[in-house]
Amino acid sequence: MQKADKGKTYYNQDAATVLKHVQSQTEGLSNDEAQKRLEQNGRNALAEGKRKTKLQRFLDQFKDFMIIVLLVAALISGIVAREWADAAIILAVVLINAIMGVIQESKAEEAIDALKEMATPEAHVRRNGSVQTISSEDLVVGDIVRLEAGDVVPADMRLLETASLKIEESALTGESVPVEKDAGTIDETDVALGDRTNMAFMNSNVTYGRATGVVVGTGMQTQVGQIAGMLNSAEETTTPLQDNLNSLGKTLTILILVIAAIMFVVGFLRGDASWIDMLLVSISLAVAAIPEGLPAIVTIILALGTQKMAKRNALVRKLPAVETLGSTDIIASDKTGTLTMNQMTVEKVYTHGQLQAAKAEIAPENLTLRIMTMANDTQIQEDGKLVGDPTETALVQYGFDHDFDVRDAVAAEPRVAELPFDSDRKLMSTVHQLKDGRFFVAVKGAPDQLLKRVTKVEVNGQVQTMTSDQANDILDVNNNLAKDALRVLAMAYKILEHKPTEITSENLENDLIFAGLVGMIDPERPEAKAAVEKAKSAGIRPIMITGDHQVTAEAIAGRLGIIEPGDDAAVITGAQLDEMDDQTFDQNVEKYSVYARVSPEHKVRIVKAWQSKQKVVAMTGDGVNDAPALKSADIGVGMGITGTEVSKGASDMVLADDNFATIVVAVEEGRKVFANIQKSIQYLLSANLGEVLTLFLMTLMGWDILKPVQLLWINLVTDTFPAIALGVEPTEPGIMDRKPRGRNSNFFSGGVASSVLYQGILEGVLTLGVYLWGINFPLHSGAEAVHADALTMAYATLGLIQLFHAFNVKSIHQSLFTIHPFANKAFNWAILASFVLLGVTIAVPGFNSLFHVTHLALSQWSAVLVAGIAMLVIVEIVKFVQRRMGKA
Repeated sequence: MQKADKGKTYYNQDAATVLKHVQSQTEGLSNDEAQKRLEQNGRNALAEGKRKTKLQRFLDQFKDFMIIVLLVAALISGIVAREWADAAIILAVVLINAIMGVIQESKAEEAIDALKEMATPEAHVRRNGSVQTISSEDLVVGDIVRLEAGDVVPADMRLLETASLKIEESALTGESVPVEKDAGTIDETDVALGDRTNMAFMNSNVTYGRATGVVVGTGMQTQVGQIAGMLNSAEETTTPLQDNLNSLGKTLTILILVIAAIMFVVGFLRGDASWIDMLLVSISLAVAAIPEGLPAIVTIILALGTQKMAKRNALVRKLPAVETLGSTDIIASDKTGTLTMNQMTVEKVYTHGQLQAAKAEIAPENLTLRIMTMANDTQIQEDGKLVGDPTETALVQYGFDHDFDVRDAVAAEPRVAELPFDSDRKLMSTVHQLKDGRFFVAVKGAPDQLLKRVTKVEVNGQVQTMTSDQANDILDVNNNLAKDALRVLAMAYKILEHKPTEITSENLENDLIFAGLVGMIDPERPEAKAAVEKAKSAGIRPIMITGDHQVTAEAIAGRLGIIEPGDDAAVITGAQLDEMDDQTFDQNVEKYSVYARVSPEHKVRIVKAWQSKQKVVAMTGDGVNDAPALKSADIGVGMGITGTEVSKGASDMVLADDNFATIVVAVEEGRKVFANIQKSIQYLLSANLGEVLTLFLMTLMGWDILKPVQLLWINLVTDTFPAIALGVEPTEPGIMDRKPRGRNSNFFSGGVASSVLYQGILEGVLTLGVYLWGINFPLHSGAEAVHADALTMAYATLGLIQLFHAFNVKSIHQSLFTIHPFANKAFNWAILASFVLLGVTIAVPGFNSLFHVTHLALSQWSAVLVAGIAMLVIVEIVKFVQRRMGKA
């Protein structure tokens, strides 16, 4: 016995052909045959993807080029230069960064585990001619399985017999309401997953009726198994932040190594020092130039961002996801449960010849209201919770919202008989005994089917024979409601003197009196429309991707503002997408904003088509079917409440409130995080450029140079604290009015590169200026003392000038005095702490020998202070000129 073909289209084969293909029969398999197939084809379980150990994840953190160079520098500092303190600090920074990365990514492989846990623990299977209850993992192709309301479908099945069967498949297909199933053969080919009404798929839920079916796919051969396979094989994408950091690290380290090599060669050829001394000088330059704290600072800024986002219901699973949303060009959003409530709701009621909104008042004795709630199998629990088919619970909820309690109605007029819903009749009828001894027959169902059985209508309290004009008016109302993507049910009734001896459709569902129509929809979230509008104003394009029908998807998208109402050219179905090759689709992808009736493979294809245009794509979703696209997108956003564990496991970020508006909040936070990282990078690189320039020119001029421990202390104290504090700067005004940066942007865009260049040069020039001032205007005699004082002044200036400069980079172009310079309390404390830690190395006895510095007089401190203030003033002047020239 071979495995059932994964791509076999069993839906367009009759039951006998399917049974023959899987070598089974309606009595089921024997236990021996089932065991044989189980041994041959394996258990009905999902295969695990290849996993990384924690050690592998830890080692992955050291693949960054800048980290490797830092490790080499630490090694040389310790072994060659004997600067073990320098080496220890560098190693500590690198290790902290690696540990934080492992912690954040420790749950990256949860998606497949969640898929496995979703499998139903038991199945009712017919073997040896009798029904047995077995573990679902023991099912094999050819087993005959019985399904009832409340069951989870244990494998992919071709239905053989059905009785009023409805299956909820939203987690697999995106369909917002349960699908009516029957065992009939579908004559069409290439039928979308959601339209295969004679199939039941693994992990979907039976909400109504019963059925038997033959297993045609188990484990990885099921639709869910195909999704698991896609998750296993999906490539991990790097975020723009990771790309930028990697690019920045490589560029900086290569540039620094080139400069260090030039210094080594120039110094060695001049004969001023031995090659060992020049090697130590080059190492000092690398220590000064490489922003060894940058990875840790970016990690800390991202971690602080995750805390802020968590308070606003956006839970980040991977740190780079904080920033990625800020660069998003496209938000590809699942409709059901994300843009909509995932809860059927009555929206329109047509009664007494009038169409009214659901919020309008309706009398308790209104027959439309009574019928919709009494011809209804919804279970009302003690706490008021409604359990049952979503369409029927929506009708009962409508009654509750209008002070009509169906429990009281049924108690007064109890149900004495019923005719359950049938997919052929598309009707449901219940019989209730009235207080006067007569019987009230309540019928609800599809309007086209119900109107065939209606002969009368009530007008102004009088029952009349229905005219053709009245019937046409009702059909017009029905058609208009359907065009608005409402699911329409019709209500009718009649009163019998005696209860029929046989409860059949012929006895109950004829000669009916029309009562009204009810239009329902899975409504859009109240805040979703404003969120879509805000996303558009931020230059982000919302895309709706759903398994629902085209009419429903188009209507919801129009109501939300994703497309203009009636713009069907912006809507494409999965079937139409299948007809396009990749090249044609890539050329036309920008035309479409709504994708209806799509499969998981379509979603991944849509995401990749946008990515091929260098767009940063965020994908939101809550179902199993969303998981591959969530993993393929630049950032996957799962739903925390309605989302499956699979979708959450495959996501980079989870919305705790399932609120589309929270995504826009996260975008704003992501943009702020990127802007603050830019500020930190501008601060760090301009400071390090100043250090490199100072050290380089000192070396070329044959002057005394700053010691590695001095440079490392400046980097650790005056770089780290202010850089982290810049990471929590408040959001600059107008940040959501800017266009997305996109995939090709980097940390140097928006004027950062030029600012780093001229500000770094300025820092170096001012520092060397103070050094020369100390040499030319000494307070002590003796060459050694003069040079010691000048070097100490240069050390103090290089540190203090960076603290003044930190105020400059609070905004790249805006004036310091227009952005509330002291609003960030963390920044204020960071500057104060850095100043104290820098000052104690000079002013407090005992530190002088450790840091190779001397005590400075007041006049010498004044020169240092003037340089710091000059840095602040000059940068403000440059920013003023840039704004006047329109370059800001």
